[in-house]
Amino acid sequence: MVKFSKQFEAQLVPEWKDAFVDYWQLKKDLKRIHFPKLENQTKKNDAPSKGALQARIFPFHAAALLQRVFGPCATASSEHRAIQVHRKLATSASKGDVYETELLEQFADTTAAKAFFARLDLQLNKVNQFYKTKEREFLERGVTLKKQLAILVELKVSLKGQPCMMEVIEDASISSTTKSCEDDSMEDPADPDPQQLEPVACCEVEEDASTPNSNEAVKAVKERRDEAKLSLSGRTFSCQGRNVRMNIPLTNPSRTISAITNLVWEDLVSQPKKCSPEGSKLSINKTKLHHAEKMIRGAFVELYKGLGFLKTYRSLNMLAFVKILKKFDKVTEQQVLPIYLKVVESSYFNSSDKVIKSMDEVEDLFVKNFTGDDRVKAMKYLKPRQLRESHTVTFFIGLFMGCFIALLAGYVIMAHIMGMYTRQSNSVYMETVYPVLSMFALLFLHLFLYGCNIVMWRKARINYSFIFELAPTKELKYQDVFLICTTSMTIVVGVMVAHLCLIAKGHSSTSVDAIPGLLLLLFLMLLVCPFNIVYKSTRFYFLRVIRNIVLSPLYKVVMADFFMADQLCSQVPMLRSLEYVACYYITGSYKTQDYGYCMQSKHYRDLAYAVSFLPYYWRAMQCARRWFDEGQGSHLVNLGKYVSAMIAAGAKVAYENDKSIGWLSMVVITSSAATVYQLYWDFVKDWGLLQLQSRNPWLRNELILRHKIIYFFSMILNLILRLAWLQTILHSNFGSVDYRVTSLFLAALEVIRRGQWNFYRLENEHLNNAGKFRAVKTIPLPFHEVVED
Repeated sequence: MVKFSKQFEAQLVPEWKDAFVDYWQLKKDLKRIHFPKLENQTKKNDAPSKGALQARIFPFHAAALLQRVFGPCATASSEHRAIQVHRKLATSASKGDVYETELLEQFADTTAAKAFFARLDLQLNKVNQFYKTKEREFLERGVTLKKQLAILVELKVSLKGQPCMMEVIEDASISSTTKSCEDDSMEDPADPDPQQLEPVACCEVEEDASTPNSNEAVKAVKERRDEAKLSLSGRTFSCQGRNVRMNIPLTNPSRTISAITNLVWEDLVSQPKKCSPEGSKLSINKTKLHHAEKMIRGAFVELYKGLGFLKTYRSLNMLAFVKILKKFDKVTEQQVLPIYLKVVESSYFNSSDKVIKSMDEVEDLFVKNFTGDDRVKAMKYLKPRQLRESHTVTFFIGLFMGCFIALLAGYVIMAHIMGMYTRQSNSVYMETVYPVLSMFALLFLHLFLYGCNIVMWRKARINYSFIFELAPTKELKYQDVFLICTTSMTIVVGVMVAHLCLIAKGHSSTSVDAIPGLLLLLFLMLLVCPFNIVYKSTRFYFLRVIRNIVLSPLYKVVMADFFMADQLCSQVPMLRSLEYVACYYITGSYKTQDYGYCMQSKHYRDLAYAVSFLPYYWRAMQCARRWFDEGQGSHLVNLGKYVSAMIAAGAKVAYENDKSIGWLSMVVITSSAATVYQLYWDFVKDWGLLQLQSRNPWLRNELILRHKIIYFFSMILNLILRLAWLQTILHSNFGSVDYRVTSLFLAALEVIRRGQWNFYRLENEHLNNAGKFRAVKTIPLPFHEVVED
């Protein structure tokens, strides 16, 4: 039977782990309590009741468990009380009541018992305080969303031609909605002045400059940045009554360009817009209204998810208190559980029913306004079902893995017998076919390491789906990733074996050189295939991310975008091979086997520069966009790292074309500077090295992996792999092996370095979210009230 501690750890919300009851530390404190052996100690305990068995199987039924199991114990006589719990009323509304326990009977180990109850009181107070804070946060968000929904309903009614008291004036990217003073349908009389949450995108958290602890300089910088964004995204109109602005974020190029164009045109040519004091004008862009509806719908989904997490938080903590008190009674043979349990049951986190009522209200609003009274459809949004792991997928992974290993062994043996990979080998094969094989090898090695990352993230309880903002019904599981890798590489190696067999049988290279090109074309067609086959949602999501990267900085940067851009920075050799293969087949050189045509072409050599530093350029532009959106100077420092890598990549390409001592010196200087810059960022930012005051020597305070030696080993490995560029100068080879094979080996090492870095990158993001207790996304809201000075 699975221990409760493991069930507890598996079911808690990872980002709120520090806010849950520290069940493990309480067990350690309990072990310190010494008690005398009793004569009946060897007797068997009574069989667990039906309610206790149900709680072990499904621990969320804590309330039913308490009623069935501990109801009779609650009537224990007061004269046999071992403890007394004192409740101190809160001094302010922001702080909850404080509980303190007093020992009334003499325990065998009074000091250890006092320490145990002191920690237990601390945990109860912590749980109450956190629950109250999160409950207030979600309730305020719910009030705000109801107001947003009220505006949306009125605008949709206006579009249908029905009478409306709203006046809307819109430009390229912002609509100003003026509501008459008599219309107070948005206001909640129970909460006349609710707090408006600041819209913050996932994984882009800023400190709130409006808090009393923030200094005036930070507040001034934030206000200037917000004014700049506001002036870029649209105008504020002075109208009668109350102004409400519909702000659709500038997350794509069309909105950004349209906003800038309209702003310039309005400043230079057109007259300022004015509201008419009479009448009811309506000029609403249906597309923008649709985007506003999607934003509000997504915010409701995240609110419902957060309320569900809070409900789980209450159930698990309640059960944790029950379990630890049962253990205490068993150790000390006292009747403490019914006394302390009454206090826990009456505490705020267990007695408040606002979360359950709010969940029911969110369900009703969502069903009524977004799914046309279809509750089944609404539940697909609010409670999406997780895809179950299939044994069939596991079977095919093993099948294709075996096929791949067998084919790869056969290919290596055939290539060795034919002498394909030696320096005296057939240069036609190495120049034309081998780039295709190396390109696919690097690509699917990277994908395989991503599958390994998923396994490690899940084992370390890192919520990668939340960090990447992946849909729970469409995200790839690690089995899917491994299936794609094994199947694809089996096909690639199988085609390469068939191609090698045709050459061995005497077929001319001219007649069979089209086979690798057809293989590449097949994979490209499958990638853009519009039919719902072979993970269509994932393929199109990948294409959207690549589009966002290529058009940086016009798109707003999210975690998935810059994570994928970092992967491209490690795949420059693969992109260079793709460039050569495309040139070889598009120009028709495969018909004449003129593989030197592309190498000698000036356009190809110029394009090689672009391919070498474009990934670093895209990443630098993403840093610039994030600096504009968030205003954090660390993004500019990170931008400098990619600029140095861009310069080093350009110097390497120039040295390949001109083997002069001048370019060699430039490669050494630029690569050394870029390597130092990158190592500083890796060690200090990613691993938190050189933090002398940390409780983990030389590392940051918070770590996920238990064995700290793994971090130091990763640092050393990262240092070695960062110096792989030295091969450009040394030109070392493995015996008589062709230099292209050596280059592939070094490129694979860089992919492996990136694979291990991916784990630590997500670890940092997870710790950042956990430090701020962010378990759900905060969706930007479209409607904002304009307060006139």
